[in-house]
Amino acid sequence: MRRTVLLLLALAPVALADEHANPFAAVEVAPGIYQIGNTNEDFALNQRSDFVGGGVGLLVGDEYVVLIDDVMEPTVPHLVAKAEELAGRPIDFVINTHAHGDHVGGNVYVTEQGALVVSHDKLRERMQGDPQLNTGPGALPVITFSNRMTFHVNGEQAVAIHVPDAHTDGDAIIHFVDANVIATGDLSFRGLFPYIDLDSGGTVTGFKAGLRQLIDMADEDTKFITGHGPVGTRAGLAKDLAMLEDAEARVMALLDKGMSEEDILAANPLADYHDEYNWFFITTEKMTQTFIRSLTQD
Repeated sequence: MRRTVLLLLALAPVALADEHANPFAAVEVAPGIYQIGNTNEDFALNQRSDFVGGGVGLLVGDEYVVLIDDVMEPTVPHLVAKAEELAGRPIDFVINTHAHGDHVGGNVYVTEQGALVVSHDKLRERMQGDPQLNTGPGALPVITFSNRMTFHVNGEQAVAIHVPDAHTDGDAIIHFVDANVIATGDLSFRGLFPYIDLDSGGTVTGFKAGLRQLIDMADEDTKFITGHGPVGTRAGLAKDLAMLEDAEARVMALLDKGMSEEDILAANPLADYHDEYNWFFITTEKMTQTFIRSLTQD
């Protein structure tokens, strides 16, 4: 499924990339810190052709400009233009949160513009072995970390923290300590069924643990720059975690009764979550299949 994801996300934004209007919007979540891209409250209703990449974080200041993720090759020039419009200067660092094409597909372009790309060790390993991600000079991060790394820039502490075996096995969140902002990467699909990449080291258990970690790090004023969906809050992430725990329990109950995958899908145990959480990429059926596979794999 992962290769299908990369192909789908690579092809989706081609039409947008050819338009003159910049498809990216920005929301300032704290002074000098922005979420770019997925700022539409109705994102779950958007069609595939509207997709421009994962949610992006941006820290601007007099010293350095730090970008969190860089979307896809077709749309990254628009992203960089938006970031430089907000920052008034070029990007210095890019932190990749995980090895999916809608978050790292712009690495070659931003490297050519002079940025240094940073990631977790496993993210670089994943990219290095995947020709769809390792697309040429500049694609791979040049600085990696194993557990955490702190950037001291613009009077802010930006701490990149590894979250193991969650969305993938190379996930990182970035905590802007002084601003009380956390960039989640794809540990938050705010108000959407999440994509948990079981083929790239992701696990449902680890994903839920990652959400709990984010919730524990936050207070009621914390803002989350999400991987997909609008800017998040602690209450919003707690709601998404409760949905996952309940949905998994429903599927487990049917498996315990000896029901087959076909029978479980027909029973549609997540039906009452459909209207709120279903979206074009992770449908209610796909979310159910993820739980079935997770709960039955060796």
